Amino acid sequence: MHVLLTGATGFVGAHLARRLLHDGCRVSALLRPTARLDRIADLLPQMGRIDGDLAAPASYAAALRADPPDLCVHLAWYAVPGRYLHATENLAWVTASLALLEALHAVGCPRTVFVGTCVEYDTSYGYLSETTPARPASLYAACKHSLYLTGAQFQARQGRSFAWPRLFYQYGPWEDARRLVPLIIGKLRAGDPCPLTVGSQIRDYLHISDVAGAIWAVAQSALEGPVNIGSGQPISVAALAQQVGALLGRPDLLQLGAIPLPPGEPPFICANPTLLRTTGWQPQYDLRTGVADTVAWWQAQSHAAGDPHLGSVNL
Repeated sequence: MHVLLTGATGFVGAHLARRLLHDGCRVSALLRPTARLDRIADLLPQMGRIDGDLAAPASYAAALRADPPDLCVHLAWYAVPGRYLHATENLAWVTASLALLEALHAVGCPRTVFVGTCVEYDTSYGYLSETTPARPASLYAACKHSLYLTGAQFQARQGRSFAWPRLFYQYGPWEDARRLVPLIIGKLRAGDPCPLTVGSQIRDYLHISDVAGAIWAVAQSALEGPVNIGSGQPISVAALAQQVGALLGRPDLLQLGAIPLPPGEPPFICANPTLLRTTGWQPQYDLRTGVADTVAWWQAQSHAAGDPHLGSVNL
C-alpha cells in the first residue's frame, strides 16, 4: 500500500511512519524543505520524500499526480506547546487541509484519514464516545471540528472514504520536552524541584507506539467518521507524576499544588474506546510499562550525550 503521510516529523507522525514501514507500506512523506528531521533521520532512506508545503498546494500537486497514494494520513498541524490552543495559525491549517483533500480527490485517492482531537467534545460528559456532542472550547478544537464536518461532507459527496481518529493524551519517546511527562522526567533527573498543579485532573494517557498502532488499525478498517484513540483507563495527573517520580527515585521533588490549575481546566477526560477495539487493536503497553519505557528512553538519550538532563535530543 502506498501511504501519503503528512506530519511525519512530529511526535505522532514519526511513530506512525515507523509502524507503516514495519508493516511493509510504501510511505511518501510530505515535508517542507526546512523541516527538522530529528525524529525520522534513520527512516529517510526507507521513505519517499515529497518536498512541498501544505500551505502551497501547487508545491506538491505534481508529485501526487505522478504517484497517487492509496491512502493519506494527515497529521500535520500547528502544535507548539502552550500556544496551539488559541493560536490564529489554526485557521490557516483548516484551509491547507481542505486544499489537500481536494488534491487527493483530484488524483483518485480512495481513503483519507485526517486526525482530530478529544477536545472537540463537550468534555463535561467525562467519558467520551463518538456520539458525545461537540462543544469546542478553543480555537484549535473549533478548527479541528470544522475540518471534520467539512471534510466528511466533501468526501461523502465524492463517494470517498473518510475516517477521523480523535486523539486523547499521548506520551513516550521523542515527545516535545516542554510537555508534561518529559518535563517531569527532565526536572527530576536534573535534581530540580518540579512545580505542578494539584494534579486532580483525570486524563486518558496512551503510549505513543499504541497511538500509532491505533491510527493504523483505523486506517486499515472500514470505519468512517470519528474514532476515539485512547486507553479507556482514567488516571490523575498527580498519579502519573508520582509514577515518574517513583521510577526515578525522586518523588520528593514533585511539588503538587505549587501552581494553580489553568482557568476552565476540564476535571475529567477519558475515552470510550469501544469502536476502536472493533478493529482488533489492543494496546501493547499499560501505564506502568509505558512510563518505564519512556523514562528509559530519556535516560538513554542523556547517557549517549553525556548530559545529565536531556542530552543532545532536539525537540
